[in-house]
Amino acid sequence: MSRTPLREAMKVLAAEGLIELRPNRSPRIADIAADDISELFEALAGIERLAAELAAERATERDLARLRTLQARMEGHHRSGKLDDYFAINGEIHNAIVRMARNTPLREAHETLITRAERARYLALGADRRWSNSVDEHADILAALEARDGEAAGRLLGAHVARTGTALLEVLAASQAKQTAA
Repeated sequence: MSRTPLREAMKVLAAEGLIELRPNRSPRIADIAADDISELFEALAGIERLAAELAAERATERDLARLRTLQARMEGHHRSGKLDDYFAINGEIHNAIVRMARNTPLREAHETLITRAERARYLALGADRRWSNSVDEHADILAALEARDGEAAGRLLGAHVARTGTALLEVLAASQAKQTAA
């Protein structure tokens, strides 16, 4: 592969905040900064809250059946302790709810931000009890969507995303404390 496509790919990753380009040095994976995380999850919580409100009105029965299937699979992965499989299904559920809103600008904004949040979301599952709490929260969100209660679905999903951001900040603080102590 020539260097030009690789260089262009690196520029895209840098624009998404995933890597840092440094003059006369190799690129490196970007650190996760607490301020960036707070703002990112605040924005994601708002987008997903609105998406859930709209999805409660616009979802088809087929959409809801798919969510029920994904929820059951995610719960199975949780019971089996398969974090990677759980995480993949969790992401599918969030993306499905955003798509169910049937709002292109909202979906596009979500796609842009969720790419930046992926690594952070995975780390948050390592926080004390976050994984188990997340499963329960997803069940409540699904119930609100099935009841066509947009206000509740939005409130629950927005709070769920915000709690994930808070859990990540706790994981980062604990990691920094360990590094400082070492």
